[in-house]
Amino acid sequence: MNPYASPAGTQAYAQRFAGRTDSGHFRAVAGLNPENTKDSVMLSSLGIGTYLGEPNPETDRAYTEAVIAAVESGFNVIDTAINYRLQRSERSIGSALAELTRRGYSREEIVLCTKAGYLTPDGEMPPDPAGYFRQEFIERGILKQGEIVAGCHTMAPRYLADQLERSLVNLGVSCVDIFYLHNPETQLAEISREEFLGRLGAAFLWLESAVTSGKIRAYGLATWNGFRVAQDSPEHLSLGAIEAVAREVAGEAHHFRFVQLPVNLAMTDALTRRNQPVPGNVKEPATMIEAASELGVALIASASLLQGRVARQLPAFIQEAIGLEDNFQRALQFVRSLPGIITALVGMSHAEHALANARLFKEPLLDQEQFSRLFSRGNTA
Repeated sequence: MNPYASPAGTQAYAQRFAGRTDSGHFRAVAGLNPENTKDSVMLSSLGIGTYLGEPNPETDRAYTEAVIAAVESGFNVIDTAINYRLQRSERSIGSALAELTRRGYSREEIVLCTKAGYLTPDGEMPPDPAGYFRQEFIERGILKQGEIVAGCHTMAPRYLADQLERSLVNLGVSCVDIFYLHNPETQLAEISREEFLGRLGAAFLWLESAVTSGKIRAYGLATWNGFRVAQDSPEHLSLGAIEAVAREVAGEAHHFRFVQLPVNLAMTDALTRRNQPVPGNVKEPATMIEAASELGVALIASASLLQGRVARQLPAFIQEAIGLEDNFQRALQFVRSLPGIITALVGMSHAEHALANARLFKEPLLDQEQFSRLFSRGNTA
Protein backbone atom coordinates (compact mmCIF):
# COMPACT_ATOMS: atom_id res chain seq x y z
CA MET A 1 0.00 0.00 0.00
CA ASN A 2 1.30 3.45 -0.91
CA PRO A 3 1.77 5.96 1.95
CA TYR A 4 0.21 8.79 -0.06
CA ALA A 5 -2.88 9.68 -2.11
CA SER A 6 -2.81 7.67 -5.32
CA PRO A 7 -4.92 7.70 -8.50
CA ALA A 8 -6.29 4.23 -7.72
CA GLY A 9 -6.89 5.01 -4.04
CA THR A 10 -8.72 8.27 -4.61
CA GLN A 11 -10.75 6.74 -7.43
CA ALA A 12 -11.78 3.97 -5.04
CA TYR A 13 -12.73 6.64 -2.50
CA ALA A 14 -14.90 8.41 -5.08
CA GLN A 15 -16.57 5.10 -5.89
CA ARG A 16 -17.56 4.73 -2.23
CA PHE A 17 -19.92 7.66 -2.80
CA ALA A 18 -21.27 6.70 -6.21
CA GLY A 19 -24.95 7.54 -6.28
CA ARG A 20 -24.63 9.68 -3.14
CA THR A 21 -22.84 12.67 -4.72
CA ASP A 22 -23.32 14.70 -7.86
CA SER A 23 -20.92 14.00 -10.72
CA GLY A 24 -19.16 17.32 -10.19
CA HIS A 25 -18.10 16.62 -6.61
CA PHE A 26 -14.84 14.78 -7.32
CA ARG A 27 -12.27 16.42 -9.60
CA ALA A 28 -9.25 14.84 -11.28
CA VAL A 29 -6.10 16.84 -10.60
CA ALA A 30 -2.65 16.20 -12.01
CA GLY A 31 0.61 17.00 -10.27
CA LEU A 32 0.62 14.65 -7.28
CA ASN A 33 2.72 11.91 -8.86
CA PRO A 34 6.40 12.95 -8.92
CA GLU A 35 7.19 10.29 -11.53
CA ASN A 36 4.37 11.34 -13.87
CA THR A 37 2.88 14.77 -13.18
CA LYS A 38 0.09 14.06 -15.68
CA ASP A 39 -1.33 11.28 -13.51
CA SER A 40 -4.57 12.42 -11.89
CA VAL A 41 -5.72 12.13 -8.30
CA MET A 42 -9.35 12.69 -7.30
CA LEU A 43 -10.02 15.58 -4.91
CA SER A 44 -13.36 16.39 -3.28
CA SER A 45 -14.97 19.75 -4.07
CA LEU A 46 -14.89 20.68 -0.37
CA GLY A 47 -12.06 20.01 2.05
CA ILE A 48 -11.86 20.24 5.82
CA GLY A 49 -9.83 23.05 7.37
CA THR A 50 -8.47 22.88 10.91
CA TYR A 51 -7.34 26.41 11.76
CA LEU A 52 -9.64 27.75 14.47
CA GLY A 53 -10.04 26.67 18.07
CA GLU A 54 -8.33 26.69 21.43
CA PRO A 55 -5.25 24.52 22.06
CA ASN A 56 -6.97 22.26 24.57
CA PRO A 57 -8.00 18.58 24.83
CA GLU A 58 -11.69 19.30 24.20
CA THR A 59 -10.94 20.94 20.85
CA ASP A 60 -8.46 18.17 20.03
CA ARG A 61 -11.18 15.55 20.41
CA ALA A 62 -13.72 17.62 18.50
CA TYR A 63 -11.38 17.99 15.52
CA THR A 64 -10.60 14.28 15.52
CA GLU A 65 -14.32 13.51 15.41
CA ALA A 66 -14.85 16.15 12.70
CA VAL A 67 -12.15 14.70 10.45
CA ILE A 68 -13.55 11.19 10.83
CA ALA A 69 -17.07 12.42 10.04
CA ALA A 70 -15.78 14.40 7.06
CA VAL A 71 -13.91 11.49 5.47
CA GLU A 72 -16.89 9.20 6.05
CA SER A 73 -19.15 11.80 4.38
CA GLY A 74 -17.23 12.41 1.15
CA PHE A 75 -14.42 14.86 2.01
CA ASN A 76 -11.01 13.43 1.08
CA VAL A 77 -9.01 16.67 1.28
CA ILE A 78 -7.67 17.48 4.75
CA ASP A 79 -5.86 20.79 5.23
CA THR A 80 -3.80 21.88 8.21
CA ALA A 81 -0.55 23.61 9.22
CA ILE A 82 1.96 22.87 11.90
CA ASN A 83 1.21 26.19 13.63
CA TYR A 84 -2.56 25.59 13.74
CA ARG A 85 -3.42 25.32 17.40
CA LEU A 86 0.30 24.97 18.22
CA GLN A 87 0.69 21.61 16.41
CA ARG A 88 -2.44 20.18 18.01
CA SER A 89 -4.54 20.25 14.83
CA GLU A 90 -2.00 18.01 13.11
CA ARG A 91 -2.11 15.64 16.07
CA SER A 92 -5.92 15.58 16.01
CA ILE A 93 -5.74 14.64 12.34
CA GLY A 94 -3.21 11.93 13.15
CA SER A 95 -5.64 10.42 15.66
CA ALA A 96 -8.43 10.59 13.08
CA LEU A 97 -6.31 8.90 10.40
CA ALA A 98 -5.47 6.06 12.78
CA GLU A 99 -9.17 5.53 13.54
CA LEU A 100 -10.12 5.77 9.86
CA THR A 101 -7.59 3.04 9.08
CA ARG A 102 -9.28 0.83 11.67
CA ARG A 103 -12.59 1.56 9.92
CA GLY A 104 -11.28 0.38 6.56
CA TYR A 105 -10.08 3.59 4.91
CA SER A 106 -6.70 3.67 3.21
CA ARG A 107 -4.06 6.41 3.28
CA GLU A 108 -4.19 6.23 -0.53
CA GLU A 109 -7.74 7.61 -0.48
CA ILE A 110 -6.92 10.83 1.37
CA VAL A 111 -5.17 14.00 0.16
CA LEU A 112 -3.25 15.34 3.16
CA CYS A 113 -1.92 18.92 3.14
CA THR A 114 0.10 20.89 5.66
CA LYS A 115 2.15 24.09 5.81
CA ALA A 116 5.24 25.55 7.44
CA GLY A 117 6.86 28.96 7.73
CA TYR A 118 5.79 30.38 11.06
CA LEU A 119 7.68 29.87 14.31
CA THR A 120 5.58 27.37 16.20
CA PRO A 121 5.57 26.28 19.85
CA ASP A 122 4.84 22.68 20.80
CA GLY A 123 1.35 22.09 22.16
CA GLU A 124 1.05 25.17 24.36
CA MET A 125 2.38 28.70 24.39
CA PRO A 126 5.60 28.85 26.41
CA PRO A 127 5.88 31.53 29.12
CA ASP A 128 8.88 33.00 27.28
CA PRO A 129 8.28 32.48 23.54
CA ALA A 130 11.42 34.34 22.46
CA GLY A 131 13.54 32.24 24.81
CA TYR A 132 11.87 29.05 23.62
CA PHE A 133 12.52 29.81 19.94
CA ARG A 134 16.10 30.86 20.65
CA GLN A 135 16.84 27.64 22.52
CA GLU A 136 14.85 25.35 20.21
CA PHE A 137 15.99 26.67 16.84
CA ILE A 138 18.81 29.22 16.96
CA GLU A 139 21.05 27.56 19.54
CA ARG A 140 20.58 24.22 17.78
CA GLY A 141 21.67 25.73 14.46
CA ILE A 142 18.33 25.24 12.73
CA LEU A 143 17.86 29.00 12.26
CA LYS A 144 19.99 32.10 12.12
CA GLN A 145 18.57 35.33 13.52
CA GLY A 146 18.75 37.05 10.12
CA GLU A 147 16.53 34.37 8.59
CA ILE A 148 13.53 35.39 10.71
CA VAL A 149 11.19 38.10 9.43
CA ALA A 150 8.63 40.03 11.48
CA GLY A 151 9.74 38.07 14.52
CA CYS A 152 7.72 35.05 13.43
CA HIS A 153 8.34 33.90 9.84
CA THR A 154 11.07 32.10 7.91
CA MET A 155 11.62 30.15 4.72
CA ALA A 156 15.03 28.80 5.72
CA PRO A 157 15.40 25.23 4.35
CA ARG A 158 16.80 23.83 7.62
CA TYR A 159 13.74 25.10 9.46
CA LEU A 160 11.34 23.76 6.85
CA ALA A 161 13.04 20.37 7.07
CA ASP A 162 12.68 20.41 10.86
CA GLN A 163 9.00 21.32 10.60
CA LEU A 164 8.23 18.65 8.02
CA GLU A 165 9.74 15.98 10.25
CA ARG A 166 7.61 17.18 13.16
CA SER A 167 4.51 17.26 10.95
CA LEU A 168 5.06 13.68 9.81
CA VAL A 169 5.27 12.56 13.44
CA ASN A 170 2.23 14.64 14.42
CA LEU A 171 0.16 13.24 11.55
CA GLY A 172 1.41 9.67 11.98
CA VAL A 173 2.38 9.36 8.31
CA SER A 174 5.56 9.03 6.25
CA CYS A 175 4.47 11.31 3.41
CA VAL A 176 2.41 14.49 2.98
CA ASP A 177 0.68 14.97 -0.37
CA ILE A 178 0.91 18.78 -0.57
CA PHE A 179 3.37 20.81 1.49
CA TYR A 180 2.84 24.57 1.40
CA LEU A 181 5.10 27.47 2.26
CA HIS A 182 2.84 29.41 4.58
CA ASN A 183 2.16 33.07 3.73
CA PRO A 184 5.53 33.69 2.07
CA GLU A 185 4.52 37.29 1.26
CA THR A 186 5.21 38.03 4.94
CA GLN A 187 8.90 38.13 3.97
CA LEU A 188 8.38 41.12 1.67
CA ALA A 189 7.77 43.39 4.66
CA GLU A 190 11.49 43.35 5.46
CA ILE A 191 13.51 42.09 2.48
CA SER A 192 13.85 43.10 -1.15
CA ARG A 193 12.00 41.28 -3.89
CA GLU A 194 15.33 40.06 -5.27
CA GLU A 195 16.30 38.56 -1.92
CA PHE A 196 12.79 37.13 -1.58
CA LEU A 197 13.10 35.25 -4.88
CA GLY A 198 16.52 33.99 -3.77
CA ARG A 199 15.11 32.67 -0.50
CA LEU A 200 12.20 31.15 -2.40
CA GLY A 201 14.63 29.39 -4.73
CA ALA A 202 16.53 27.91 -1.78
CA ALA A 203 13.25 26.71 -0.26
CA PHE A 204 12.15 25.21 -3.59
CA LEU A 205 15.47 23.40 -3.93
CA TRP A 206 14.91 21.79 -0.54
CA LEU A 207 11.27 21.02 -1.40
CA GLU A 208 12.37 19.23 -4.56
CA SER A 209 14.71 17.13 -2.42
CA ALA A 210 11.79 16.31 -0.10
CA VAL A 211 9.84 15.10 -3.14
CA THR A 212 12.80 12.96 -4.20
CA SER A 213 13.07 11.44 -0.73
CA GLY A 214 9.36 10.55 -0.74
CA LYS A 215 8.37 12.79 2.18
CA ILE A 216 6.10 15.01 0.09
CA ARG A 217 4.44 14.52 -3.29
CA ALA A 218 4.12 18.15 -4.43
CA TYR A 219 4.48 21.63 -2.99
CA GLY A 220 3.00 25.07 -3.27
CA LEU A 221 2.28 28.39 -1.59
CA ALA A 222 -0.55 29.00 0.88
CA THR A 223 -1.16 32.74 0.80
CA TRP A 224 -3.48 35.41 2.10
CA ASN A 225 -2.76 38.70 0.34
CA GLY A 226 -0.01 37.82 -2.12
CA PHE A 227 -2.04 36.79 -5.14
CA ARG A 228 -5.04 39.05 -4.44
CA VAL A 229 -3.49 42.52 -4.19
CA ALA A 230 -2.68 44.96 -6.98
CA GLN A 231 0.60 44.58 -8.87
CA ASP A 232 2.08 47.67 -7.25
CA SER A 233 1.41 46.42 -3.72
CA PRO A 234 4.51 45.54 -1.66
CA GLU A 235 2.92 42.15 -0.89
CA HIS A 236 2.12 41.26 -4.50
CA LEU A 237 3.25 37.84 -5.75
CA SER A 238 3.65 37.06 -9.43
CA LEU A 239 2.73 33.47 -10.18
CA GLY A 240 4.73 33.59 -13.41
CA ALA A 241 7.87 34.77 -11.60
CA ILE A 242 7.45 32.12 -8.91
CA GLU A 243 6.88 29.33 -11.42
CA ALA A 244 10.03 30.53 -13.20
CA VAL A 245 11.96 30.05 -9.94
CA ALA A 246 10.69 26.47 -9.77
CA ARG A 247 11.75 25.85 -13.39
CA GLU A 248 15.17 27.33 -12.71
CA VAL A 249 15.57 24.99 -9.73
CA ALA A 250 14.17 21.78 -11.22
CA GLY A 251 13.36 22.29 -14.89
CA GLU A 252 10.02 21.68 -16.53
CA ALA A 253 9.41 18.65 -14.29
CA HIS A 254 9.32 20.76 -11.12
CA HIS A 255 6.75 19.96 -8.43
CA PHE A 256 5.43 23.44 -7.67
CA ARG A 257 1.85 22.54 -8.49
CA PHE A 258 -0.52 24.16 -5.96
CA VAL A 259 -1.52 27.56 -4.63
CA GLN A 260 -3.95 28.17 -1.81
CA LEU A 261 -5.61 31.60 -1.57
CA PRO A 262 -8.80 33.10 -0.14
CA VAL A 263 -11.83 32.91 -2.43
CA ASN A 264 -15.37 33.62 -1.27
CA LEU A 265 -18.39 35.78 -2.04
CA ALA A 266 -16.63 38.81 -0.55
CA MET A 267 -13.13 38.07 -1.92
CA THR A 268 -13.42 37.37 -5.64
CA ASP A 269 -10.00 38.73 -6.63
CA ALA A 270 -8.84 35.41 -8.10
CA LEU A 271 -11.44 35.66 -10.84
CA THR A 272 -11.95 39.42 -11.17
CA ARG A 273 -8.62 41.19 -10.59
CA ARG A 274 -6.11 41.25 -13.47
CA ASN A 275 -2.89 41.34 -11.48
CA GLN A 276 -0.88 38.45 -12.92
CA PRO A 277 1.58 39.02 -15.78
CA VAL A 278 1.76 35.86 -17.89
CA PRO A 279 4.80 35.18 -20.12
CA GLY A 280 3.87 35.56 -23.78
CA ASN A 281 0.73 37.62 -23.05
CA VAL A 282 1.55 41.25 -23.83
CA LYS A 283 -2.05 42.49 -24.02
CA GLU A 284 -2.96 42.71 -20.33
CA PRO A 285 -2.34 40.95 -17.04
CA ALA A 286 -4.36 37.81 -16.36
CA THR A 287 -6.57 36.93 -13.43
CA MET A 288 -5.12 34.44 -10.96
CA ILE A 289 -7.44 31.72 -12.25
CA GLU A 290 -6.28 32.37 -15.84
CA ALA A 291 -2.60 32.49 -14.88
CA ALA A 292 -2.82 29.28 -12.86
CA SER A 293 -4.46 27.47 -15.77
CA GLU A 294 -1.77 28.72 -18.15
CA LEU A 295 1.05 27.63 -15.83
CA GLY A 296 -0.34 24.27 -14.73
CA VAL A 297 -0.94 25.26 -11.10
CA ALA A 298 -4.02 23.96 -9.24
CA LEU A 299 -5.89 26.46 -7.07
CA ILE A 300 -7.30 25.59 -3.65
CA ALA A 301 -9.68 28.11 -2.08
CA SER A 302 -9.32 28.96 1.59
CA ALA A 303 -11.67 31.04 3.77
CA SER A 304 -14.67 29.88 1.73
CA LEU A 305 -16.99 31.14 4.48
CA LEU A 306 -14.58 33.77 5.87
CA GLN A 307 -15.33 32.38 9.34
CA GLY A 308 -19.05 32.65 8.59
CA ARG A 309 -19.03 36.36 7.81
CA VAL A 310 -19.94 36.01 4.12
CA ALA A 311 -23.04 33.99 5.00
CA ARG A 312 -24.60 36.82 6.98
CA GLN A 313 -27.37 38.75 5.27
CA LEU A 314 -26.69 37.73 1.70
CA PRO A 315 -28.45 40.00 -0.82
CA ALA A 316 -31.67 38.61 -2.23
CA PHE A 317 -30.27 38.35 -5.76
CA ILE A 318 -27.50 36.01 -4.56
CA GLN A 319 -29.98 33.86 -2.67
CA GLU A 320 -32.20 33.66 -5.74
CA ALA A 321 -29.38 32.92 -8.18
CA ILE A 322 -27.82 30.13 -6.08
CA GLY A 323 -30.95 28.68 -4.47
CA LEU A 324 -30.47 26.05 -1.72
CA GLU A 325 -31.59 26.05 1.90
CA ASP A 326 -29.41 28.55 3.75
CA ASN A 327 -26.69 31.13 3.32
CA PHE A 328 -23.88 28.85 4.48
CA GLN A 329 -24.71 26.35 1.75
CA ARG A 330 -25.05 29.16 -0.79
CA ALA A 331 -21.64 30.59 0.10
CA LEU A 332 -19.94 27.19 -0.17
CA GLN A 333 -21.79 26.35 -3.37
CA PHE A 334 -20.46 29.54 -4.99
CA VAL A 335 -16.82 28.69 -4.29
CA ARG A 336 -16.95 24.95 -5.04
CA SER A 337 -18.64 25.71 -8.38
CA LEU A 338 -16.10 28.24 -9.65
CA PRO A 339 -14.27 27.02 -12.76
CA GLY A 340 -10.58 26.89 -11.91
CA ILE A 341 -11.05 26.16 -8.19
CA ILE A 342 -10.29 22.53 -7.39
CA THR A 343 -11.29 22.35 -3.73
CA ALA A 344 -12.93 24.89 -1.43
CA LEU A 345 -11.71 24.59 2.15
CA VAL A 346 -14.04 25.18 5.07
CA GLY A 347 -13.20 25.05 8.74
CA MET A 348 -15.05 22.28 10.55
CA SER A 349 -14.25 21.84 14.21
CA HIS A 350 -17.21 19.57 15.01
CA ALA A 351 -18.62 16.45 13.38
CA GLU A 352 -22.02 18.07 12.88
CA HIS A 353 -20.39 20.74 10.69
CA ALA A 354 -19.07 18.04 8.37
CA LEU A 355 -22.41 16.28 8.20
CA ALA A 356 -24.23 19.53 7.43
CA ASN A 357 -21.76 20.62 4.73
CA ALA A 358 -21.79 17.17 3.12
CA ARG A 359 -25.42 17.72 2.15
CA LEU A 360 -24.10 19.94 -0.65
CA PHE A 361 -22.45 16.98 -2.38
CA LYS A 362 -25.77 15.88 -3.84
CA GLU A 363 -26.28 19.28 -5.47
CA PRO A 364 -25.26 20.00 -9.06
CA LEU A 365 -22.67 22.75 -9.38
CA LEU A 366 -23.79 26.22 -10.39
CA ASP A 367 -24.17 26.56 -14.14
CA GLN A 368 -23.23 29.40 -16.49
CA GLU A 369 -26.68 30.96 -16.30
CA GLN A 370 -26.51 31.15 -12.51
CA PHE A 371 -23.04 32.73 -12.62
CA SER A 372 -24.27 35.21 -15.23
CA ARG A 373 -27.11 36.22 -12.93
CA LEU A 374 -24.64 36.69 -10.07
CA PHE A 375 -22.07 38.73 -11.94
CA SER A 376 -24.52 40.77 -13.99
CA ARG A 377 -25.25 42.55 -10.72
CA GLY A 378 -21.61 43.55 -10.37
CA ASN A 379 -19.37 42.70 -7.44
CA THR A 380 -20.88 39.87 -5.36
CA ALA A 381 -19.64 41.36 -2.11
